[in-house]
Amino acid sequence: MHVLVVHNRYASAQPSGENKVVDQETALLREAGHRVELFERRSDDIAARSLPGKVAVPLLVPWNPAVRKELAARLRAERPDVVHVHNVFPLLSPAVLAACSDAGVPAVATLHNYTQVCPPGTLQRDGRPCTECVGSTPLPAVRHGCYRNSRLATVPLAVGLAVNRRRWWSGVERFFCISAAQRDVLVRSGMPSQRLAVKHNFVPDPGGCRTGAGEHLLYLGRLAEAKGVRLLMAAWDEIAAGGGVGVPLVIAGTGPLEREVTAWAAGRDDVRYVGLYDPAQCRQAVERSVAVVAPSTWLEAFGLVVVEAMAAGVPTVAAGHGAFVELVEDGVTGLLHRPGEAASLASCLRRITADPARNREMGQAARRRYEQDFSPAVGLERLVEGYRTAIAGRSALARGGDTRAGRGDGDST
Repeated sequence: MHVLVVHNRYASAQPSGENKVVDQETALLREAGHRVELFERRSDDIAARSLPGKVAVPLLVPWNPAVRKELAARLRAERPDVVHVHNVFPLLSPAVLAACSDAGVPAVATLHNYTQVCPPGTLQRDGRPCTECVGSTPLPAVRHGCYRNSRLATVPLAVGLAVNRRRWWSGVERFFCISAAQRDVLVRSGMPSQRLAVKHNFVPDPGGCRTGAGEHLLYLGRLAEAKGVRLLMAAWDEIAAGGGVGVPLVIAGTGPLEREVTAWAAGRDDVRYVGLYDPAQCRQAVERSVAVVAPSTWLEAFGLVVVEAMAAGVPTVAAGHGAFVELVEDGVTGLLHRPGEAASLASCLRRITADPARNREMGQAARRRYEQDFSPAVGLERLVEGYRTAIAGRSALARGGDTRAGRGDGDST
């Protein structure tokens, strides 16, 4: 199969689960003998643009006509079987869908977050879940300045969502939702349920599992409010006040709360902030963990670090909402705490460290769940199945005539 992957890579200064998923899927397909090529833009390149070029970037978010022309020409020249769209923000835009229509190539799209129904894609505002724009216009997001706390910065995202909604819904043969929880939200918003398939992200087998009881509790991810970092700090302070749990907390990552985390961890024996780990260091840190902590306050669409812990035979303490509810079986492969409650998180951290034998059983159950649902073999099967469904659907439309709204028209609305 010949696949063209379309992706706007996030800035390299911060860890990106989406970038990792794209790289892992590309490698998996190539190892299986498929031909995979990339059509990419990089957010890192924005810094090198001239001042007028930087100013123009927000204008390209809803629609980038140059991308449409470039991609359509490449599709006509190379004729891939299918185009797999990942992130299109900020430099690609939904113009990639028009290019696929222009060239008659079917498109599938992985929905890594909630940008189809929420301009910033988080379903969160002021640290709390928010669905005000779901199934409605994105005007509330502009009013609240939901992207980067800026009304001006939110406008391009809101405009893009509003004017391209029908193009997404009609221009993609198959949407890959990365959890059932995400799919439920999108179906309730009005997206076509028949095109929304659940395809969990897979994780490569790390080649080794945890031995022993583990050395630390681990937070591995972006240092941001939505990831529950402040919640974790509050819970850990409560634990420390009660005498601790016998192992330190290791925090690995970078992000907007880095200075706050650095100051909080300074001078403490029970906390180690280690900065940004490379992939090998991440694997080692996970394998040496008593448990991995995922206390997100937003409704995670998936939770890659949870599955990475499963692959290493390590249980997880995670927030009991969003995709975590289907990834973590409470009391079997890990523990779920009440979302946003520091006391509940602290209680779960005490429980996960208090009984090494039970912890070991949960780690073994987590590994079995990984092998059943999140291994590369399972990921490849579901990925190729989605491609074949999209190709068959496009072929049927070509034979019967395509009358769906939004496909093949010449503008961005």
